Amino acid sequence: MKSLSLILALTVGTVLALGSPAWSDKKKDKESDIAALAKEAKVTIDQAVKTATEKVPGTVVEAELEKKHDKITWEVEVLGADGKVTEVCIDAVTGAVLDTEAKDKKDEKKKEGKKGK
Repeated sequence: MKSLSLILALTVGTVLALGSPAWSDKKKDKESDIAALAKEAKVTIDQAVKTATEKVPGTVVEAELEKKHDKITWEVEVLGADGKVTEVCIDAVTGAVLDTEAKDKKDEKKKEGKKGK
């Protein structure tokens, strides 16, 4: 009976020990990716926010550093006085506004649906 309990305890311990790093590795990889992007970016988040609100007046609700189409960009979401959210894409190296895109509620629902799945 003691040997069965010992085997069970060792099995559970091994599963927990080997299973948990898989979850934490994904988070570490994402953090290191963001750190690498931040090193390459010449434009700070404050500068990106300022540029975005000059282009689209309002309140910034989100800013994210990303790599798209081999370019490092700041994607800044601005809530306008009209209640609509506009995404302003800024080149993180040059500071130039690359694109603006109005976000509607359909886009938000699509994103939420993808995240939940």
